[in-house]
Amino acid sequence: MNNKSAVILAGGEGKRMKSDLPKPMNEVLGKPMLRWVIDAVKNAGIDNICVVTGFKTEITEAYLDALPFEVSHVLQSERLGTGHAVMMAKDFLKKNGGDVVILCGDAPFMDTQTIADAYNDHNESGASATVISAMLDDPTGYGRIVRNPDGMLKTIVEQKDADEETLAIKEVNSGGYWFDTVDLLSVLDDIKANNSAKEYYLPDALYLLLQNGKKVGAFTAASPDTVLGANDPQQLAELNEIAKNKITDNR
Repeated sequence: MNNKSAVILAGGEGKRMKSDLPKPMNEVLGKPMLRWVIDAVKNAGIDNICVVTGFKTEITEAYLDALPFEVSHVLQSERLGTGHAVMMAKDFLKKNGGDVVILCGDAPFMDTQTIADAYNDHNESGASATVISAMLDDPTGYGRIVRNPDGMLKTIVEQKDADEETLAIKEVNSGGYWFDTVDLLSVLDDIKANNSAKEYYLPDALYLLLQNGKKVGAFTAASPDTVLGANDPQQLAELNEIAKNKITDNR
């Protein structure tokens, strides 16, 4: 049984949420979005979990410390992108080895089945990294997954950088990834902030692995909901509606 761990990125402020909470602590059906992700990870049989906190860290830390099981946390004191957030968890990664799933703490419908199935795909394909993708009827705003003829990942193209052909692709990046931990650590410090936002982006780790001749896969989640997050109160209300419907459908 390979050693598996999880890093959940939960440092976001969510300025448009009009809430005093860290973005992932806003609730869907009375449960913080972060807890939805933690529960999905735990139910996938992953107990080694590290949450990267940021904005109003004391709120998130107090919540995590009160859980009936152990979840470690590290602080990203400056929010300099997803790659930078993962750098904060470097000691955790070194300690655990094996494979690590990296997820967004504000994507509450990243479910257990998707996490487990993506791991199996990642493991069987012998990939260094596997991005979890989803098919959307309207992919506007999301990074598009561009595959090689053999089905492995060629690149991820952000909306603003995409030409018309790429914009027609409906497969998008969910922001969730499985990595071989050693391979991730081998490229993590090579991620550069040479973009307009001066941030370190985690997908750059995929490009660095590809440059090093490693295989990178893409696993398509069964449900498009896995990519959903909330940036404002209206979107949060929509997530609550979707969650209610899911519960009704499962009865």
